[in-house]
Amino acid sequence: MKMNLAFAFLVVARGFAEQVTPIEQVLTMITDLQAKVISEGEESHKVFAEFSEWCEDEARELGFSIKTAKGEVEGLEATIAKESASIEEFNTKIEDIAAELSLDEADLKAASEIRAKEQADFAAEESELVEVIDTLKRATAILEREMAKSAGASMLQLKGAGALTQALTAMVQASLISSSDAGRLTGLLQQMQQSTDDGADSGAPAAAVYQGQSGGIIGVLQDLLEKAEAQLDGLRKAETSSLQNYQVLAQNLKDEIRNGNADLEEAKKGLAASSSAKAEAEGDLAATSADLASDESTKATLHSDCMEKAETFEAEQKSRGEELKAIAEAKRIIQETTSGAASQTYSFLQLRSSSDVAAVRFVQSLAQKQNSTALAQLAMQMASAARVSADPFAKIKALIADMIDKLEAEAAADAEHKAFCDKELGENEAKEADKVAEIEKLTTKVDQWTARSAQLKGEIATLEKELAALAKSQQTMDKIREDEKSLYDKSRPELEKGLEGVKMALKVLREYYSKDDKAHSAADGASSGIIGLLEVIESDFSKNLAEMISTEEAAASEYEEQSKQNAVDKTNKEQDVKYKTQEANTRDKETAEAKADREGVQKELDAVQAVLKSLHAQCDETVTPYAELKRRREAEIAGLKQALEILEGEAVLLQRARRLRAVRRHAA
Repeated sequence: MKMNLAFAFLVVARGFAEQVTPIEQVLTMITDLQAKVISEGEESHKVFAEFSEWCEDEARELGFSIKTAKGEVEGLEATIAKESASIEEFNTKIEDIAAELSLDEADLKAASEIRAKEQADFAAEESELVEVIDTLKRATAILEREMAKSAGASMLQLKGAGALTQALTAMVQASLISSSDAGRLTGLLQQMQQSTDDGADSGAPAAAVYQGQSGGIIGVLQDLLEKAEAQLDGLRKAETSSLQNYQVLAQNLKDEIRNGNADLEEAKKGLAASSSAKAEAEGDLAATSADLASDESTKATLHSDCMEKAETFEAEQKSRGEELKAIAEAKRIIQETTSGAASQTYSFLQLRSSSDVAAVRFVQSLAQKQNSTALAQLAMQMASAARVSADPFAKIKALIADMIDKLEAEAAADAEHKAFCDKELGENEAKEADKVAEIEKLTTKVDQWTARSAQLKGEIATLEKELAALAKSQQTMDKIREDEKSLYDKSRPELEKGLEGVKMALKVLREYYSKDDKAHSAADGASSGIIGLLEVIESDFSKNLAEMISTEEAAASEYEEQSKQNAVDKTNKEQDVKYKTQEANTRDKETAEAKADREGVQKELDAVQAVLKSLHAQCDETVTPYAELKRRREAEIAGLKQALEILEGEAVLLQRARRLRAVRRHAA
């Protein structure tokens, strides 16, 4: 500001040499300075508008990235939480299944041990009972045979025996039975008597009853035989029932163990899949969180820089406004306070002269040229002042100066209005363009994501059809392989049997026809043909068998390889379906969010367009363009200044004439 004023003073000082009043020169420089400050402000505003637009674009892009990243973080955290819950569930399930398997295996082992002991006990008891029954049968047969005899000392002894024990002793003495059989029967009798004694309270018959019931000793033996056979039958039935119960229990436990192992394997696979998915999600979460933190930091820095720049711009604008205000105030003060002093200092002889007429005519010509009503009125006022005013020179100068001030004021107002319109229209048109671009961008994203979702869903449908076709193909392969295997299992034994038969027939024929001591004339010639044909058959059978085995192995290998490839393809396609379904759902969600964002931006665009409509109503040039108005005013101002210069030139001439007359009077 100080440099500008110094420059103005230098120009004013130089104005004396150019015959221009210092006051006028100062006013001209102040006007130029105002224009320069306004131009700098407009340039600064243009730069700041571009910077603001960049800030908005960057903030919007970062905001969209942050919003997307937050959505991804939420999705990944939900995935991690879900997989963590699944891992905990699988661990619990594995522990429970392992505990159940351990219990089932312990139960099966215990049941097997109990069954082995029961089986050993049964075998021992069965063997003992079989021996007792055999002994009873043999003893009864001996007694019946001996009693059938008509004489014999041993028989007399048996008839005189009063008890089974005595009878058995007599039979041993007569060498009819062995002492071991007699001891076994005696022990059995004692056991039964003891059992009878134990059950006496329940009304069982006394042991002495056996001595004479059922016709004597033979009746007792037969009764013992029936009881032993009944006991053996009961023992075997109990063994059969125990075996069946064990088999049912063992089968149930084995089924539970087999199913438990299958469930355990499935749970382990699920645990591995969940652990892998969780690890992948954690890795993605770490990367996405880092990107999110970086974007948030960048956005914060961007906001700080943009706010700092805005504050600096506001401060510059405020300072520039204060400068313009000071310049305008200085100009006003100079205009209001120096007119009298200027007239006293720089006044000329106020005479009606041709200069008055020339100035009036100049202004009239300027009014006609510029088609200006205001200049035409000024010309009339100047002509009136020249006719009636006591000081027409000063009056005309004042009228011209006032008109210049008025035109400059109007020019400044128009420039200010033009600047306001340019600024507001520029800003709002930029906002409109931004909103339109943002809507177009969102529309593009909606279209892209919608198309991508449709593409993914189409690919999913294709994959599902391919999976169905793959399953059908595998089913067909299974059926074909089953039929091939069944035919092979049926045909190979038959072919092997036929081959062995041919070999045996060849062996027999070769052995026979190779003998030299035949008792008759053998058909050696026919046999050679038969043997040769059998050899061809043997070769064909061997070749067919080898081809059959080779074909079966190749078919089995091809089936296994294709089945494995089908399993891999199935797994890959199922994973593709899973991931494409997830991506399609994500795209649908993003499409919905983008549509919501687009609706919000459309509302903002509608508001901006409403403001633009109002601004266009205020600012659009309906009659004369601003550039034309500016050109006319500048021409009018320049013409009026030229008129003042005409008056100033005339004043100089008058002053010189006055000085010349004074010199002449002094010389006279």
